[in-house]
Amino acid sequence: MRIALAATCIADTLFPAAPQAVVRLLERLGHEVVFPSGQACCGQMHVNTGYFAEAVPVIRNHVQTFAPVADGEWDAVVMPSGSCTGSVRHQQAMVARRAGLDELATTAEAVAARTYELSELLVDVLGVTDVGAWFPHRVTYHPTCHSLRMLHVGDRPVRLLRAVEDLELVELPEAESCCGFGGTFALKNADVSAAMLADKTAAVRSTAADVVTAGDMSCLMHIGGGLSRQRSGVHALHLAEILASTREDPTPMPRTTFSEVTVS
Repeated sequence: MRIALAATCIADTLFPAAPQAVVRLLERLGHEVVFPSGQACCGQMHVNTGYFAEAVPVIRNHVQTFAPVADGEWDAVVMPSGSCTGSVRHQQAMVARRAGLDELATTAEAVAARTYELSELLVDVLGVTDVGAWFPHRVTYHPTCHSLRMLHVGDRPVRLLRAVEDLELVELPEAESCCGFGGTFALKNADVSAAMLADKTAAVRSTAADVVTAGDMSCLMHIGGGLSRQRSGVHALHLAEILASTREDPTPMPRTTFSEVTVS
């Protein structure tokens, strides 16, 4: 397959190892990955904060950049983010229609129909759960809110993790509880966000995991920041980084101090 990568703005800016891992993984599985140079933000932050009019040019750029998938030039678009995929699927066409831009909305719907979160692409489109990964660490998985409640990815990420050689997967207590990030929520409601984060980091630490993983770098930034400030020794890695790891090309543990970039 020919797959276009939408890296997401937070990963491209702060955590490029995650989209790079998507490329490593998909190319290892025999697929061609293209990176459209015009991509930027999907507009989720603007829409979630109520700035619909300001979101329109951002959405237009995303739709125009990835429109070739609707014409068959690419087979799919992959986004290593449940929240950004959710925005593409459930917000972009809605915002365009509210602005009276029906043509843009129609194209947005066509792009959305071929846009997948990483675990969806692997399991539902490519039909694989064992991607040939090797990651000899104790790992716990946090299902992010948008992937869980908006995309309904279910156990797809867990099935992928269970197939990784030498990975010990441990269940996260209260896994479906929000980590407290929520984009601008963490800025506008910092005290509440910090309290939710404290619960999440306590749950992560109770598993004695070496690594906490998820499908969204935004949530991992938040959780990883809390764990870093606590000097817990627990690393935060995107699901793609684990699935891209092999004996021949292992993913190293991160050196990033998340407390330097966390927002709460």
